[in-house]
Amino acid sequence: MWMPIRQFLNDIHLYAGLLSAVIVIAVCFTGTLYVYNTEIREFFDSERYFVTGQGTPKTLEELKSGLQPLQQGKLVGVTTYTVADRTVQFQVKAEGEEKAITYFVDPYTGKVLADNAKKTSSEEFMGYVFSLHRWLLLDKVEDPILKSMTNQELGRLINGIATSLFLLGVLTGIFLWLPKKAKNWKQGLTVKWSGNWKRINHDLHNTLAFYSILALFIMAVTGPFWSFGWYKTGWQKTWDTYQAPKEEKKEDKSKESSTTEQVVEDSTALPEPQIISLDEALAAANQHLNYAGVVKLTMPEEPQGDLAVSKSRTGFFARAGADQLKLNAQTLELKEKVLFRELPVRQQIGKSVKALHTGEIFGQFTKFLWAVACAIATSLPITGTLIWWNKRKKKRGAKGEKKSEVG
Repeated sequence: MWMPIRQFLNDIHLYAGLLSAVIVIAVCFTGTLYVYNTEIREFFDSERYFVTGQGTPKTLEELKSGLQPLQQGKLVGVTTYTVADRTVQFQVKAEGEEKAITYFVDPYTGKVLADNAKKTSSEEFMGYVFSLHRWLLLDKVEDPILKSMTNQELGRLINGIATSLFLLGVLTGIFLWLPKKAKNWKQGLTVKWSGNWKRINHDLHNTLAFYSILALFIMAVTGPFWSFGWYKTGWQKTWDTYQAPKEEKKEDKSKESSTTEQVVEDSTALPEPQIISLDEALAAANQHLNYAGVVKLTMPEEPQGDLAVSKSRTGFFARAGADQLKLNAQTLELKEKVLFRELPVRQQIGKSVKALHTGEIFGQFTKFLWAVACAIATSLPITGTLIWWNKRKKKRGAKGEKKSEVG
């Protein structure tokens, strides 16, 4: 009974691997690089992110007052680090612009070291890596390939199908790894380096896949989140993190506003939201979230809006998932506090989809494991195709011998 099932699973494993091989190699190779996207950019553009700490750093208000771009725009966010050798990042949105520009400021001198208005060479390179990983570079093609969808949508679809086939290969591979005889289970844990190249190739495929199977499964099961809308919605509803799309929210808000009796005259200019002090806001954030990490302050969009605070931990084993605060922008009174660790486990998993996919879930520790697993995943279609090709040649040779014997 088991052998027919095993053969069926083997066929699924084979054809899923062959059909997705080229795409999986491209996606997994770029994934290996993109695991260290942040580290690569910070290494090659270190002048943006790092400074030599000398003396006492200036206050955030002092840095803000010396920021010339604020004369033509408004501050929308600030990012600070608890370590002494990092720049302070000010996000400024110019009037009439949709996207804010980040200015990297030396906290000791107040000098603007760089901004992200133009991409650096490393950003351009990692942009192509990301494009190949997500859309197979089809978003770079100007002329539409199909009339029914954009090139980016086509790349996303092909990627999603290949990732789904890879997931199918992972699941069937788990069963195929089990030896035909229980006493031979140790064979799937080692590589017989004394064997011929075919045996070594076979053992590498089986053994490396086994040791990286958990990371491969997590990467494969989270990948379609960015390819299929139905998968994304299903994931969010499964893990209790679903939120209505922005368009639906806008419709709801418009309905609510239509039922109110308050009328705002068009000529009435709304005052720009103000907070007491950036330094007092940072102190309040660190008081409520008393640990070392990265703090992001997001300014209120409306005059009576709240100051949003996001703080995440750093370190080799730092767990992904930021803690969130909402503070009254004028009084800094705490209005809401959401600690990631106190969320239900379902929501923690649901909100960690990106961290699970990229390996950031437990800091540098899991990023290293994910990078190794991605490199292994890049090799699996190659070693798997060689196994299939060798078996195919062997079968052809056996058929040829039978024909010669009959003749």
